[in-house]
Amino acid sequence: MKTIKAKKITAEAFAPYGQFYPMDKPTGYALKGEIHRFFPDRLTVSSNTELGFSTIIVEKPEEMKITAVEYHTTTPELIMPLNDDMIVHVAPASAGTPVTDLTEAFIVPKNTLIKINTAIWHLAPLPANKDELVAAIILPVCTYANDCTVVDLKEEEYFIIEGM
Repeated sequence: MKTIKAKKITAEAFAPYGQFYPMDKPTGYALKGEIHRFFPDRLTVSSNTELGFSTIIVEKPEEMKITAVEYHTTTPELIMPLNDDMIVHVAPASAGTPVTDLTEAFIVPKNTLIKINTAIWHLAPLPANKDELVAAIILPVCTYANDCTVVDLKEEEYFIIEGM
């Protein structure tokens, strides 16, 4: 079974899959008022429908063995870990057939918003350190019911993720 080492997320390494921004450590030009600094539009997403702001709670498994993956054909997915760093695995878009041999895993710092591009293979984020991860998920309303293709992997496609 293939083992994938999770690596620290960088803009260059994550670029084929999406973008990220540390929401608790804003950088760049800010619009300033008397008592505030506003850092607009650090990540953007287009949607023709309402966006849903959801919470996911994921228990840390004894072994990070991945046996299924998913993608969305019409929307990117935004995820932000709230109580811990998280591990995400991603693989290139591939017309509905998983390409687990191209999967990469990234460690995303707490309070960093990531955008996983449309059609990129992924699944639930995993806790990097704590027993349970709490994360925010932002998707168009009902994406989980209307645009979520989950594929159970064949045993030979399973992979294990190791932290840093």
